[in-house]
Amino acid sequence: MIIDFNEIKGIDIENMNDGEGKVNAKMEVNEVGRFVECIIPPKSSIGTHLQQSNHDINYIIKGEGIAICDDVEEILKPGVCHVCPKGSAHSIINTGDEDLIFFTIVPK
Repeated sequence: MIIDFNEIKGIDIENMNDGEGKVNAKMEVNEVGRFVECIIPPKSSIGTHLQQSNHDINYIIKGEGIAICDDVEEILKPGVCHVCPKGSAHSIINTGDEDLIFFTIVPK
C-alpha cells in the first residue's frame, strides 16, 4: 500500500481542539489506521485532547515545539518521535519561528 500525500488536499483547521491559530492537515483513513501529514505554523497549536481510538504516534520532520502528554512536557525537534498512549491527554505546540511539520499514525 502506498499513500501519496502529494495527491491529498490539505485542509486548514482553525483552533484545533481549542488550540491557537490554525493547523493544516492532509489525512488518509483506511483499514490500517489514520495517517496524517500535519503543519502547525509558528504561534499555533493543537489543544489538549484525549487520545481515545489508539496510540498517537508523531514523527517530527521539521521545526521545533513541545508536546504535553499527561502533564509531562516533551521537546519536539526533527528526528524525534512523540507517542501519546491510548487513554492519555496531549497537546502539540509550535514554539519555533518556522512551521512545525510532523507525520502522525494512529493504528486501528
